[in-house]
Amino acid sequence: MSLAIVHSRALLGLQAPEVTVEVHLANGLPSFTLVGLADTEVKEARERVRAALQHSGLDFPHNRRITVNLAPADLPKEGGRFDLPIALGILAAAGHIDAAALDGLEFAGELSLAGDLRPVRGALPMALALQRSGRGRTLVLPRRSAEEAALVPGLALRCADHLDEIVEALQPVEPGDPPTPVLPRPRPVEVREGAGLPDLQDVRGQAAAKRALEIAAAGRHSLLLVGPPGTGKSMLAQRLAGLLPPLSEEEALESAAVLSLAGRFEPADWARRVLRSPHHSASSVALVGGGSPPRPGEISLAHHGILFLDELPEFPRGALEALREPLENGRITISRAAQQAEFPARCQLVAAMNPCPCGMLGSTAKPCRCTPEAVQRYQNKLSGPLLDRIDLRVEVLAIPPEELTGAPDGEPSRAVAERVAEARRRQQARQGGSNAELDAGQLNEQVRAEPEATRFLNTAASRLGWSGRSLHRVLRVARTIADLAEADTLGVVHVAEAIQLRRALPGR
Repeated sequence: MSLAIVHSRALLGLQAPEVTVEVHLANGLPSFTLVGLADTEVKEARERVRAALQHSGLDFPHNRRITVNLAPADLPKEGGRFDLPIALGILAAAGHIDAAALDGLEFAGELSLAGDLRPVRGALPMALALQRSGRGRTLVLPRRSAEEAALVPGLALRCADHLDEIVEALQPVEPGDPPTPVLPRPRPVEVREGAGLPDLQDVRGQAAAKRALEIAAAGRHSLLLVGPPGTGKSMLAQRLAGLLPPLSEEEALESAAVLSLAGRFEPADWARRVLRSPHHSASSVALVGGGSPPRPGEISLAHHGILFLDELPEFPRGALEALREPLENGRITISRAAQQAEFPARCQLVAAMNPCPCGMLGSTAKPCRCTPEAVQRYQNKLSGPLLDRIDLRVEVLAIPPEELTGAPDGEPSRAVAERVAEARRRQQARQGGSNAELDAGQLNEQVRAEPEATRFLNTAASRLGWSGRSLHRVLRVARTIADLAEADTLGVVHVAEAIQLRRALPGR
């Protein structure tokens, strides 16, 4: 037959809409035309496909007019994922493989000039989209991409390393002929365990900061660590992942799908919480996403994980301001003239900063040499609305030398993680999510504050001039403190600790 249809999928944000690859061979002047709103990478598939077929010993129809249509025509297509379906469509239209066998299959893969299959971005979103569509097709991917897609339960999946393997499996079978070989399933990936995470006990002293880290982990609260250089702010942030409970299967799939979309997912890291730590020179597009087509930024790549921003005031002001809405809503919508994409962004923000340009404000080791104007100018790089969205603000002071050289103190991460897990279970049973996700309508019902605690909080809010958002965030933190204490109602002691953990910056 001169017409063949192959099924594949494009990527549009985290969605993977179905694409029908239609290949038509006709008489006429030899040509190879590719239509269907394809970008440059897709159009370059013509040369990759031609060379791959020839190098694999397969017939390429040089003397025919080849037309490839990627439908729907108004859906943008990008990347090299359509190389494999285009090559198979040409072979099916020329009668070299069984076109009927293509109906129950979906393909994606980039071809080398020698016919080898290379992995593609977004294998997990494609697999999830196929599973949710209910079409019952088998997905055929390069081996490395198939190892990612195999993490989706209940998916019919096959893999290959070379174009020849797929062509062999799709040969027409006549009565009496031996059966064609079956493509293999991807082998299970050995998942790395999280035992290698750094331990909280390695941090000497800093009892207040460790307590804040435990509260942040228990309620999924954002945290700002303020202190002189070398006091352990980065060490504390890196140990937060060891306090968090394991990801559920749904959360692990969501996190892995975003990383797969950016080509940064390793199957061996399945179900491990991500710690993203971008450099302070990162732009707003790098942090929240953007580009054309839209790609996820650091706040989305850290979905269900940790976004650590060290040297917070050194980030561009516009980049930090772009974080305000996704920190509040847990998602980011990127709009461009041609298309719009939405990415999840429910991560836990941990930031660290020095209190002043020289870093020694409030330190007992060295005097601060900054003028009040310089301190104010430095701290004003962080806007009030951004600071308002950070639940916990804690000072991390310098540790005396005798403590640093002494034996490790405090609890190991495992003991703290057990209390965190128990607090998370209480929250899940009570409201179906973490305390940081409570909206204003749920606060009165779920917080259950005693009258004395409410009066104490209202008095503090009036004296400190808090906004409504600040008041609600202190209530959420106090609820987490009560959960760690296994208390059903919110007392004055819980509110007082939550207020202490929301300090103003030093010098303000």
